[in-house]
Amino acid sequence: MKDNFTRYSRQIFIEEIGVEGQRKIREAKVLVVGAGGLGSPVIQYLAAAGVGTLAVADFDRLAIHNLNRQVIHQEQNVGKLKVESASEFVSALNSDVNFIPITEKITHENVQPIIAPYDMVIDGSDNFTTRYLVNDACVALGKTLVYGSILSFEGQVAVFNHHGGKNLRDLFPEPPSQENLPDCDSLGVLGPLPGIIGSAMAMITLQIICNLDVPNNQLLLIDSRNWEFSKIRLASWA
Repeated sequence: MKDNFTRYSRQIFIEEIGVEGQRKIREAKVLVVGAGGLGSPVIQYLAAAGVGTLAVADFDRLAIHNLNRQVIHQEQNVGKLKVESASEFVSALNSDVNFIPITEKITHENVQPIIAPYDMVIDGSDNFTTRYLVNDACVALGKTLVYGSILSFEGQVAVFNHHGGKNLRDLFPEPPSQENLPDCDSLGVLGPLPGIIGSAMAMITLQIICNLDVPNNQLLLIDSRNWEFSKIRLASWA
């Protein structure tokens, strides 16, 4: 810890974190699902904070249209697997982080083995199939899940399955029909929005690692078009 004190001093100086909190961050094992718009700021800030083991699951390759919002990637990496590009970024930012690339597509068969080694999961995926697979695996394995989603100017953030709290199915019991489902491919997303939502997800993740209070059993809604923030409380839901 002495060798890293200067690097992480601005975190250590926070009374609620201190040296012990930084030690917890260093010892944490976190899985990020998705290295895209939401995953990029999550990966960036968790690596910068010194999370000891950072695994990223993504089987997709980087495309030029990703670069308006997936800020850890560069033009020169277009065509590469996103986890390869993410690995280069993390290595350049903080070589002390143990980065684990996972290039498998998440399925019913492999989701639990992929998630099991990690303390908690951050879901930055871009489709409901993966979101529900990850949610259900986290419930089965007792893992805390930090959830985010984005579309156009709007985003959502929630903590699921934390200390016995609600999960995605308590909010939406079944995934919506894929037919005519809006997504970023059809309706777009303005680049800074995933930065806002992803940064919030990273902040919550670090707070959980340090055993600080987090917004459990509620869904945070952010409308960046009108700069309105609202919460839906889940405690009274099914």
